Amino acid sequence: MEFIKDENRIYDKNNDGMLVAEITFQTKENNIYNIDYTFVDESLRGQGIAGKLVEEAVKTIKEKGGKVEATCSYANKWLQEHNV
Repeated sequence: MEFIKDENRIYDKNNDGMLVAEITFQTKENNIYNIDYTFVDESLRGQGIAGKLVEEAVKTIKEKGGKVEATCSYANKWLQEHNV
């Protein structure tokens, strides 16, 4: 899966152009980024895609010199499990 990166969004579409995976993160004050939404299409669930999205978002945020937090429940749990 090749993710597409926008400023505050990482996502992928299938061959029909339908959104199948997405994570969004908003910039807050003091260079803090909040991961606020994670989505994986039902057809792809259980394959670790959501974890890969969070991992890619964390990498992107850190490349920008930012700090990561999450209000998305999945991302928050992932961050805690991976000590980020």
